[in-house]
Amino acid sequence: MAIRLKGSTHFRQRIVCSTLSGRAIVIDEIRADAEEPGLRDFEASFLRLVEKITTGCGIKINETGTKVSYKPGVLKGGAGHVHDCGTTRAIGYFVEALIPLALFGKEALSITFTGITNHEADLSVDTIRTVTLPLLKHFGVEDGLEFKIKKRGAPPLGGGEVIFQCPVVKELKPINLTTDSKVRRVRGIAFSAGVSAQMANRLVDSAKGVLLKLNGDSYIYTDHHTGSSAGKSPGFGLSLVAETAKGCHISAEGIGSKGVLPEDVGRQTALLLLEEVFKGGCIDTSHQSLMFLLMVLSPEDVTKIRIGKLSAYSIRYLQNLKSFFGITFKITPDVETRTVLLACRGTGFKNLSRRTS
Repeated sequence: MAIRLKGSTHFRQRIVCSTLSGRAIVIDEIRADAEEPGLRDFEASFLRLVEKITTGCGIKINETGTKVSYKPGVLKGGAGHVHDCGTTRAIGYFVEALIPLALFGKEALSITFTGITNHEADLSVDTIRTVTLPLLKHFGVEDGLEFKIKKRGAPPLGGGEVIFQCPVVKELKPINLTTDSKVRRVRGIAFSAGVSAQMANRLVDSAKGVLLKLNGDSYIYTDHHTGSSAGKSPGFGLSLVAETAKGCHISAEGIGSKGVLPEDVGRQTALLLLEEVFKGGCIDTSHQSLMFLLMVLSPEDVTKIRIGKLSAYSIRYLQNLKSFFGITFKITPDVETRTVLLACRGTGFKNLSRRTS
């Protein structure tokens, strides 16, 4: 029997959890009271993406777009896929949700995304490459992961292009990420596209003025694009990563907008990184939900993680994971370190469709 849900919130979550759990869903009242009711273009685009990498999924949308019925299919993966992400949301919106699906396909996935590479509402392609994908190593996913940024694409017109390759796994490894450690070094990427290369240099100078107070080993690379590789709109932005002694990655990012100085973007992004570091824990706020899902998909063993503070988005995700997989997390506040320990027993999820060589 299908799970019945209401509203437009956590749309990607629901589709991903439905696909992996094999449970059909019906979502009603999608922005029913809005001036423009129904699905947004990026949500419909995400459904088309899921169709591309699965076989036999069923999607029904009513005339107003306020009701979606989704019956999950079999994850197939495969090569040669191309997906236009549009210009409403960034490529990161799609890749972030695609990762757990790609891991459990029949074949390794290779897909080219076009659209916006850096957007304030979504993970940037830089953070996905330097933080999101390395996190998978904790679960035993190391070989076969590739993420190439071919073209930059700033808002509003985008024009970026990235290639994502992901291997398939039989099962994940359980994690025990509970040891909080000091920051070993800070690395970053300052990009500029269709503007003066000095924009990236100004980002670097302003950010390092803040970061050197945290760690003396701070280095930010510049990535300047011109011509066709700069996309359709000019832009600049910064992605920062604090690497700890225990191999954890904490990220923060910022992007320039009309009338905003690169000095302000650089300083604000550095301050955001400091805030994430001072929260404590082994992951940053933006990666909590992905880690929780992968913990649920781990073997039938106890997995543990330490985080700084549960976000409202993550709390809702934990509720979704319970609805779809029947898994409840044990949440233990650590008063001494002002962090939170989360633990659960994995479902023992196995990839039954993986093609064996």
